[in-house]
Amino acid sequence: MKANIGLTEKNSQAIAQKLNTILADEFLLALKTRNYHWNIEGPNFMEMHKFYEGLYNELDEIIDEVAERVRTLGHYTEGRMADYLKLTNLQEEGYSNDQNKQLKSLLDDHETMVRQLRKDVDLMQEKYKDAGNADFLTGLMEKHEKWAWFIRSYLK
Repeated sequence: MKANIGLTEKNSQAIAQKLNTILADEFLLALKTRNYHWNIEGPNFMEMHKFYEGLYNELDEIIDEVAERVRTLGHYTEGRMADYLKLTNLQEEGYSNDQNKQLKSLLDDHETMVRQLRKDVDLMQEKYKDAGNADFLTGLMEKHEKWAWFIRSYLK
């Protein structure tokens, strides 16, 4: 049964597609963060190991929230890695245990997310007239802004 929540079918479908792209970005970012968690080395190993763990745990919660937003609209979520790799705006990285390289990569991804989410918020408000998803994406953007700040604090 389709959701009757005040959105046209065309807008609902476009919003679901946009949310599935965000889902792909969040999933790839969580996977990258988990990879860094597993492969970090150095004198501050435990601090970085825990830092990365905190980040990917928060990203895992966001992944679930984004997927549920798609379902709330009455559409299906993407759930296969092959689909995520086609949809994502982010890039996978080669393996590295270098803390600065890891952090710079994550910073770039979080800042990419912020820039894209900022555009998506405007799109939700102006084109799709969807205040609920505009608000939801604003919250995601603010989380990525904060995480980018945390990561920048490790870099000099």
